[in-house]
Parts: sequence; structure tokens; C-alpha cells
Amino acid sequence: MLDSGAKTLEAKKKEIDSLNVFPVPDGDTGTNMCLTFRSAAAAGVKIESSSISEVANAASMGSLMGARGNSGVILSQIMRGIAKGLDGLTEANAVQFAAALQAGVDTAYRAVMKPVEGTILTVSKEFAKSALSKARAGETDFLEIMQAGLAKGQIALAKTPEMLPVLKQAGVVDAGGEGFLTIVKGWIGALEGAGPGLIFEEVVQDITGENTPAVQGIIGVDTLEYPYCTEFLVKGQSMNPDLIRDELMEKGDCLLVVGTESILKIHIHTANPGEILDYALKYGSLHEVQIHNMLAQNEAASHQAKGEDRRDFSDGLNTGKPSAEEVPVKPEDLKEYGIVAVAMGEGISEIFHSLGVEQVVFGGQTMNPSTYDLAEAAKKIAARNIFILPNNGNIIMAAQQVAELLEDRKAYIIPTKSIPQGIAALLGYNPDSEPEANLESMKKAITQVASGEVTYAVRNSQFGDLQISEGDILGLVEEKITATGKEILEVSKKVLEEMNWRDKDLVTIIYGKDMMEEDVEVLEYWLESEKPDIEVEIYAGRQPLYYYIFGVE
Repeated sequence: MLDSGAKTLEAKKKEIDSLNVFPVPDGDTGTNMCLTFRSAAAAGVKIESSSISEVANAASMGSLMGARGNSGVILSQIMRGIAKGLDGLTEANAVQFAAALQAGVDTAYRAVMKPVEGTILTVSKEFAKSALSKARAGETDFLEIMQAGLAKGQIALAKTPEMLPVLKQAGVVDAGGEGFLTIVKGWIGALEGAGPGLIFEEVVQDITGENTPAVQGIIGVDTLEYPYCTEFLVKGQSMNPDLIRDELMEKGDCLLVVGTESILKIHIHTANPGEILDYALKYGSLHEVQIHNMLAQNEAASHQAKGEDRRDFSDGLNTGKPSAEEVPVKPEDLKEYGIVAVAMGEGISEIFHSLGVEQVVFGGQTMNPSTYDLAEAAKKIAARNIFILPNNGNIIMAAQQVAELLEDRKAYIIPTKSIPQGIAALLGYNPDSEPEANLESMKKAITQVASGEVTYAVRNSQFGDLQISEGDILGLVEEKITATGKEILEVSKKVLEEMNWRDKDLVTIIYGKDMMEEDVEVLEYWLESEKPDIEVEIYAGRQPLYYYIFGVE
């Protein structure tokens, strides 16, 4: 079920991404949920015991490690509650399993400070409620209870636009709810014996050619066009992620190229890993190279189902192993404070380092770092108290899970939703203050700055009174779209006016990699001509996707 759920979601993630209401280039729901559940499945299949509680606990921890974005974190909490519901059980009957599903939903609701109906929470609630009702009525067949839950979940999903006006206006159902039911369909496919495995899309067959229940774990595939899962980091200068992505597109599938001009993460399934590595060497040095033969993993899965040898077929995912760079430190050698910040853009990273940040986790829009990523960064700092600045509203929930992964240190999450808020929080930090005092001071500092952004629309959309066309320039204030237009300068002025810059003392401009210095100078000239006493600070953030990030205070 874990395998099948992960692969089914993998196949549908782009469709789920397209349901996102905001037309901005953002960390997408389908992608975040897919990465989260892949991590859950990878951890679950590594358990040698047949105990359902041990498998569920491993999947729960895997989902926590891989949790990305709000939807991914909520999904990880559902998995956590399921594991709690199955705790101590070697086997589970229909009632026990359905009760665990309900425990998963209850845990997710408790994890969200202000639960919103019309989301994944509502859909999963109706699914679990129906499944449990069916089981308590005497049904013992897992397939029957899951199908009953799916039917009610689909009804709830169809009603989400009536619960959230923003969905109705965009003409879509909730993306998180769709993602959850996609996983459920994968579970049902496994129970029916026709569900895809974690690696392969083909209908599962054994060597006799007969369909074999996927729940037995036999995946009989003898050939695969791209059998090598290849994953690595490239560190260089002036790299173009879009160009590299385009050039690698024909070399395999499941391609992922994310990062900045100076560091890129590349993941691809290919027939020739050496060709991919040679290509990447043109741009810089290679790090953390991982290559997995998925056909060998498939063979291992088949042997495993027959009680034979077991292999690691985690597809190179992080599943909680200590980082190779993590060096044990004696408690008495720990300093008092350390700071982790999330940023996308080499220039922004340099700003953070200059303000005392020791570990910058690359991420933000298009690629939300996981709880595991943030925890690993924290572990690299020899400090008792770690302050974490997510700097993106979609990363805060993942950051809040980090405390569970730090055994001997304490994590303090500063709920920064933007780069300007992150900078303000750092300016409110005092290394001589107590942790709680610093927490309050940094939280107060982020309320003193307004944040704005200028980007572009990735799809046609209707947002409030704004009719948006793909390619339009978009202006956002505090994550809300407030302006559209065809010219970057035009929209930038609208955003700053919306931020009431004329009534403030300081405007900070962080310009992206697609902006020329002369363009920034034009904007600066306009500000100073409109208000000669305004203080303007300009930084080359070199961030992708966002032409400008503004801070006004």
C-alpha cells in the first residue's frame, strides 16, 4: 500500500500542482505531498519485520523527515496518527485499521493551529469517518472499508469549492484533498492487486504472466528504459537551472533540477549515469553522488516477498541517517546559539551570513526544504539553542517539526514568511540575551517590516477582482496578489504604493538574477525623486523567479 500510494501520487503530482489557486511560481502541493509520501514509503519498505506497527512507525518517521510544505506536513501528521493508532500491534483487523485512520485525522487537526475546512483536513476526515463506520458495522474486508472511505472522501472533495470561495472562484477543488485521495486510490490499487509499485508504472505481474497482488510485494519487471536513479549536487558559478533542465530533458525521466547559480540539486532516472555526471562536470564539482540500479531494487523486492534477501530500495531518499558532515560534539563544548535560515539566491545567502546565520538551507519557492533538511542544517551547528528562520509561509510547519529530531538541542522557530522578515528578525537578535527573550525580540521585529514581491504568472487565473493571464507581471504584498501589469517597473511602483512606502523611513530592494543594475537604478531614482529623504538600501539577491523583493519599514 505504501509503495502503490507513492507511485500513484508520483504519476498525478503535476495534475495536482495545476490545482493550486495562486498563479505565482510557488512550491506546489502535488510535488510537496509526493516528496513527503515517497520518503514515508521508502522508510516503510526497509523494515524487515512483518509487524504492522513497526512498518507504520517507520513510515511515520519517514514522512516527518521528508515533510515539505504545509500539505506535506499535514500528510506527515496523518501518518503519525495512523502509526499511533497501530502502536503495539503485529496485525490489525478492519476495525483497528480504520480506527488508526481516524487517529491520523485527529492528529492532523490538532497539529494545525487554525484548521480550515474545505482542505485536506475535511477530505481526510470524511474518508476516515466513513471507513470506520463501515468497519464497525461488521465489514471485515479492508478493500471494502477503503472503498467506502474513498466514496465519501470524493463527495467531500467535490464540495470544497463551496467551503472555500477562493477555490470556487478559481474553478478547482482543493489540491491537498485531491492529493490525499490519490494516495488512497494507490492503497486500493494495491489491495486489488493492480496497483503500481514505488518504481514502476506497469501492472504488476509475476513470471507466469498472471496478475499478482501488489500487497505481496512482487514486482516482475525485466526491463526498464531508464534503470539508474542518479542524484547529486553540482557546485559552480553562473549556472542556469532552466538551461541545464532543458539539456537533460531527453536523457531520462523523473528529472529534477533545482537550486541557484552556485549550487544545484539534480535528480534523474537515466540509462547512462556516466553521461549525466560528465555533462554536469562542465559546470562545476560534484558532491553527494548517489546512483541506484532500480532493476536490482525490483529484484530485491521480489526476493523479499518470497522471504529471501532484502535490499535497500529507498531510491536514495533521506530516511533519517546521520549526515556524513555531522561531527559529534561534547555537551560542554556547545556554544549558546546558532542560526539556520532558508533562502533561494546566492546574494540573499551572503546577506544572511553577514548577519550571523551559520547554515543557509537553499529553498523557498518551487522547492520547499523538508523537515529533515532543516534538522540536518541545525545539527551541523555546535550550539545548544538553534533559531530557525523559514522565510516562507509554506515552510513554517515543516520547521516546527524540527524539534522532534534534535535530541540534545533546542529549536526556536521564528515564523518569518519573507526574506525582509528574516532580515528584520536577525537585526532583533542579541547573542547576550536569554533564549526566550531573543524569541520575543525577533518575533516583535518581524512585525515592524512590510514585505512585497514582484514575479510573474505561470497560468491564467482570476484572483479577486484581478483577471490574470499567463506571463503577466504580478505584485504581492504580504503574500497576497495586489497588482498586475505588463511591465516590471509599473507593477513595482504599484506594490510599493500598496505598502505605503511614502509614510516610512527605509525601503530595501533585493533584486533577482533576471534584473539589470540599470533597471534597479531607474526604480531607485523614482523613489528618491518622489521622496528625497527616503533611505534606500539595494542588494543583489540573485534569486530566481522573483524580480524584486521589497522591505518597507
